[in-house]
Amino acid sequence: MTSARSHKDSGPLRRTGRTIGHALHTPFTGTARGIRKATHAHGAGESGLGKLIELHAVNGAGDVMITIALASTVFFSVPTDEARGRVALYLAVTMAPFTLLAPVIGPLLDHLPHGRRAAMAGAMLARAVLALTMSGAIATGGLELYPAALGVLVCSKAYGVVRSAVVPRLLPPRFSLVKANSRVTLAGLLATGVAAPIGAGLHTIGAAWPLYGACVIFIGGTVLAFTLPHKVDSSKGERKAQLVPPHGVTAPRPEAKRNGKVNERARGREKRGEKRPGLRSVGPSVLNGLQANTAHRALSGFLIFFLAFLLREQPLAGQSAAVSLGIVGVAAGVGNALGTAVGSWLRARGPEVIVASVLALALGVAVLAALFFSTVMVAALSATAGFTQALSKLSLDAMIQRDVPEEVRTSAFARSETVLQMAWVVGGGIGIALPLKGVLGMSVAAGILTLGAATSVRGLLSAARRGSPHPRVA
Repeated sequence: MTSARSHKDSGPLRRTGRTIGHALHTPFTGTARGIRKATHAHGAGESGLGKLIELHAVNGAGDVMITIALASTVFFSVPTDEARGRVALYLAVTMAPFTLLAPVIGPLLDHLPHGRRAAMAGAMLARAVLALTMSGAIATGGLELYPAALGVLVCSKAYGVVRSAVVPRLLPPRFSLVKANSRVTLAGLLATGVAAPIGAGLHTIGAAWPLYGACVIFIGGTVLAFTLPHKVDSSKGERKAQLVPPHGVTAPRPEAKRNGKVNERARGREKRGEKRPGLRSVGPSVLNGLQANTAHRALSGFLIFFLAFLLREQPLAGQSAAVSLGIVGVAAGVGNALGTAVGSWLRARGPEVIVASVLALALGVAVLAALFFSTVMVAALSATAGFTQALSKLSLDAMIQRDVPEEVRTSAFARSETVLQMAWVVGGGIGIALPLKGVLGMSVAAGILTLGAATSVRGLLSAARRGSPHPRVA
């Protein structure tokens, strides 16, 4: 009797427990299903692009955790004059060795033609270990922090190079390269936006806590990298690319190698003992696009450092330094996200036209900011710079993926990323050294973009008029 009554009473309790468990479980499972549905839409799930989108989101979340930890130590914890010295030291200690190491990234990855998933997983795992290493030095800001930061930078770039190289292998039907790149990049931006406040909250617990968070995230990314399709590791005959071809080499047509097919012309060159062509052999679009993106990246580095120091000393009208930095940062982030979203919508225009158009747009806003320096114009330039840099980089990636034969594509991405990183450092160095005068800074920003436009726009428009042999990219 007692047993029967106990069993009868436990029924409602069991049902209540299941109901409560379901109520607590549903928000998480529902959110996960919603994210999976978005990342796997329009054939991205079947092709494997959806898993790459998710992996890049994890990458963005981990990187922003490390950025928050470094910024709090290198920039915000000391007075402006000392901060300028620390940031300059950070750039010198991390970027000078990176200049030597970056050209090695491409050839090193070329020796792993069948290990791209392992390469991305290794880049994730290495950053997890480095995050733990940095956690011990983050409180003091000692010099031992910089070699670890250099390692994080190199691993991040190595991941980015491999990720860009595998996108064409995971392209769904009726998907342009610009659209695919936009989907991947937008996922990284959204993950960054979600992880940033979490990282800031962890920092209130302790300076090392964002690094602990980054370690956990990158360990998850290590596992996720191996869930990518096996076709990611399939690459036949890939070799090293050069920005400038050897003297006397005849340039082949861009379509010499597509979709993993064997390049018979390249085989013939090998039999005859000829040197293979470099990156310039694919035509002017990639080089002119790289020149334009160099201007965008230099502008980004310049604005980050110049405005960071300017607004600490001279906040925007009626605002505190923290609010002023927040306005500029949010404007740049919104612009970057908008540029990435627009890239996923564009269908009718080729990447050359996009790159030329956004460079002209950025130049126009920079000139207006120099002529009418104000809170509104500074925010407008930050938003425009974020928008145009995102859209221009997506278009450059599409041109490389379209025009560079697969046998040299990985190395081509490595070389282009090295050039862009160095442009960012040069721009940042100018921003650190320049006197903190707003009109002067906006004039320098306009000058950077003018130089980029003078070297690239004409070539881009000429290439656009000639048309692309691969209209699927548009």
